[in-house]
Amino acid sequence: MRNGRSKLAVLAAIPLLAAACSNGDNGDNGDGSASTTDAELSASLTGAGASFPDPLFQDWMHTYSQDVQPGVSINYQSVGSGAGIEQFLEQTVDFGSSERYLTDEDLQVAADTRGCEALQFPVVFGSVVVAFDNPELDGIVLDAEAVAGIFAGEITNYTDPAIADLNPDMDLPDDEIIPVHRSDSSGTTEVFTHYLSTEVDWWADEYGSGGEIDWAPGLVGGQGNDGVAQGISQNPGGVGYVNQAFVQEAGLAAAHIINADGEPIAPTLESTTAASEEAEIPEDFRFSIDGIGGEGYPIAGTNWIFTYTCGYDQAEADAIIDFWTWALTDDVANDVVAELGYAPLGDELKDRVLAEIQRTNADNGDGAGDEGAADADEDTEADEGAEGDSDE
Repeated sequence: MRNGRSKLAVLAAIPLLAAACSNGDNGDNGDGSASTTDAELSASLTGAGASFPDPLFQDWMHTYSQDVQPGVSINYQSVGSGAGIEQFLEQTVDFGSSERYLTDEDLQVAADTRGCEALQFPVVFGSVVVAFDNPELDGIVLDAEAVAGIFAGEITNYTDPAIADLNPDMDLPDDEIIPVHRSDSSGTTEVFTHYLSTEVDWWADEYGSGGEIDWAPGLVGGQGNDGVAQGISQNPGGVGYVNQAFVQEAGLAAAHIINADGEPIAPTLESTTAASEEAEIPEDFRFSIDGIGGEGYPIAGTNWIFTYTCGYDQAEADAIIDFWTWALTDDVANDVVAELGYAPLGDELKDRVLAEIQRTNADNGDGAGDEGAADADEDTEADEGAEGDSDE
C-alpha cells in the first residue's frame, strides 16, 4: 500500500481524518503530485457519505493535504450513502458522497433550503463483489439467480444444485451459508439490489431495490463495507457484498458473476472499466450501469460527489474545486485509483465532470446565490453552528 498505510486500519482506528500539515510546496511536489493552482489555499472542509470509496478518499485527502496543499484540511466521514445525502441536504457538511444520485425530490430540497442549485458529478467507478472468507471459494461462479437465492435465504448450503451446477469442477464445501448485508442506508446496497432487481423478476417483486430493504430473517448485518467484510470473516460460511477495495485489503475470496452475455467475469479493474464504458451518461450525470455484457463485470456502481453553486466562502469553494480537480487529473491520484481496484473516469466523461466541478459556488454574487448564502448564515447563527452554512 502507498505510504505503508493500511486503508482499513485507518478506517477502524481514525474515523475522522485529520489532514496533516507538512512543508510540501505547491506545483511539483517531488512525488509526481501537483496542485491545479499556483495559489496557496487555506480552508477546512468536511464531507460525509459512502463507505464504498472511503479507502480511496482517505488516501487522496491525506496526500493532498500533506503533499499538495498543506493549508487545506479535509475531514471525510464514512457514514454511508443515505447519511451522506442527508447531511449534505441539511448543510452540515461542505460536500456529500453517495453511490446513488440525487433524486428530483432531493434536488428540490437542496434548492429550497440553500437557495441555489445542487451539483452532482461522478468521480470513480467500482465493483460490488460477492465475497467469501474461504479461499477455496475464490473464483466460484454464480449467476444472478443464485446470488438472489443466497441473499433471500433460500440457498443455504454451498453444495446446493443452484451453485453446484455452475461449478462442476469445484470441490464445494458442505458448509452452511451465512449471508451478510449492510445494516445502514447504503449506496452499495442500492447498486447490489438494483442489479438483482433488473436480473431476477421474483427478487424485484419480493425485495425490490434501494439503500435499505427488508432482508429475509436470519441474515447478519454489518455497518459499512468494513462491517460487512468483518461479518464475512467472523462467520464460518459467511458471504457478503462489498466494494472491491475491501476485498483486496481483507484478502477475501471473490465470486465470478455471469454477465448478460453468459460469461463468468471476475471483479477486476479491467472488467469494471469495461462495465463503466457501457453506461450511457446523460448531461445531468444521473445513470445506472445495467445489462453489462462483453468483458464487463455486471455489478458495477458509481460514486457521486455533491456540492452547491452558492453559499461557500470563496476560500472553501477554491479548495473544493482544486481538490476534486486534482483528484481526477493528478498522476499520483490516478495511480491510487487503480491500486485500490477502482476504475477511473474515461477522458470524455472526465472533461465533462471537470467543467461541472468549476460550477461550485458559481452563483455566488447572483440574486439566488446571495440569498441562499445569507439564509445559510442566519441558520448558522440560530442553530449555534449545528446547521446552516456548510463551512461549519
